[in-house]
Amino acid sequence: MPSQNKGEGTQTTDRFFFLYPQILYIRVSWRDSTVPLPPQPHPAHKSSGSLPQELSELTHLLHWPPTLRDGGDLLASTSPQTSTYHLRGTFKASYTLGGYLEAILIARDHQGRPKTHGGDLFRAQLLGPYLKAGVPGDIQDLENGTYLLSFPLLWAGQAQVQVRLIHSSEAVGVLRGIWRDQWATVDFTGYFRGPTGYEEIVTCNVNPLLTGEEESTCHYRDEDSGELWFCARPPTLPCNSLVGHSSGHYWNVTTPHEEALLAWNVTDKVLPQGISPIWVAKESNKSLVLSPQQPCQPGIPGPKPSGFYHRAVWHSLSCSGRTFSTVDSILGCLAGHIIHMMGDSTLRQWWEYLCDTVPSLKPVDLHATYQTGPLMAVETTRGIVLHWRAHSWPLRSLRTPVASLHSVVRELGGLAGGPHTVVVLGLGAHFTTFPPSVFVQRLAGIRAAVAALLAREPHTLVVIKLANTGYKSVYGSDWFTLQVNRLLRAAFADLRVAFVDAWEMTSSLALPDRIHPGRLIVRNEVNFFLSFICPT
Repeated sequence: MPSQNKGEGTQTTDRFFFLYPQILYIRVSWRDSTVPLPPQPHPAHKSSGSLPQELSELTHLLHWPPTLRDGGDLLASTSPQTSTYHLRGTFKASYTLGGYLEAILIARDHQGRPKTHGGDLFRAQLLGPYLKAGVPGDIQDLENGTYLLSFPLLWAGQAQVQVRLIHSSEAVGVLRGIWRDQWATVDFTGYFRGPTGYEEIVTCNVNPLLTGEEESTCHYRDEDSGELWFCARPPTLPCNSLVGHSSGHYWNVTTPHEEALLAWNVTDKVLPQGISPIWVAKESNKSLVLSPQQPCQPGIPGPKPSGFYHRAVWHSLSCSGRTFSTVDSILGCLAGHIIHMMGDSTLRQWWEYLCDTVPSLKPVDLHATYQTGPLMAVETTRGIVLHWRAHSWPLRSLRTPVASLHSVVRELGGLAGGPHTVVVLGLGAHFTTFPPSVFVQRLAGIRAAVAALLAREPHTLVVIKLANTGYKSVYGSDWFTLQVNRLLRAAFADLRVAFVDAWEMTSSLALPDRIHPGRLIVRNEVNFFLSFICPT
């Protein structure tokens, strides 16, 4: 059990300083066009885990064009019905494979008036419906209501532009305000048990101010990561009697007007068709832009876009990804490997996919809470062991034993590593309900542990799964997820790790966004992951 202590706080008029052992919470005001700098993180291995300079400069890393307020007039916000886009240049009878298609998007409000500032969250795609093809387009915000769209032409045949308004700039302003003004948008429940089985239930969170008991709290320090967790002190039981954890409540943090800006009828809506379908001609009898010939290995640069779909198969533009279409090919790749997956339920989908696809990969009943793990499956004839477990709090989950909530830093510190060890980290979905400083602190410790693991055994494969699309609310918007992915890339940019870009893999096809993607997406994510284990 981590150490426990009672914390005390003092309050000033304009700024709040709450000092606990090895942590300082500072609340300051910051301009709407910037993001607050985080508290100084406390990584477990200071010698090898210092944050890259770009991750320390959150204001630059998380820059977003200024978002102006609508003055309470919903009709002044960006509308998916009146915003338009058109081809840049003249329409051609056919386009060249390997070239680009460019378009201009004009954001307009609900009365059809052009917007004069940027900050909208649009998503642009080039789709080939008959070929089950798709690629994300690049969007350049000129910050004056105009956006430049660019699409690489990667397959021959018909292609169709589609643009969606995920959030108006006014809705993004609401989300930014929540990050600026709220320490959290959810809380959690802690379960304390006495010797006779009597239980007391309290509120827990990442900050003592969020437990409802500022003057009397229990705090729990993870001895490996240095991170702290806080629970209100139970009425009679001691702090060291905490045995269970679960989700708590979602807080109401928006006004009726803000809720209207984030409502379903103006969120994630397709704009009226602005460009007719185009035809891409074959080039030298080729019907596809081929993946690079270099094998998939850690440390390769990540291009934009990172890949595209064709006939429902993901084609990487960074390396020669492989397709593992048979059980024998999967078994042959995983043979002799121990896979350690740590993260959220979108990563648990990989574990489930492999268990469902490979009949001889048998789950072992560890009598754990399935939603949080630990989960394990083995294939004894090939020497395969497949682990998954949830990262520690903050974790929205059913009730689970606190003893099962191991930090990622703790797990990484217990691995010897080596050529038969594979680590997969999938983080993000449970951090969108907190300001970015909370995730930065978590990344500081994990980055340090990954750096230490690679230093003691460089042949260990470490894979980072980026967060995927899905959420569209104040608790988990795609806008938040974009920022989380920026932090993930920056944290591990200079380490020899591999990335699986789940964001682009879930935003390239004309499929509904789901926080838990369907089998087609998961299969392609796992295939690309296996390409790093077995590059040839």
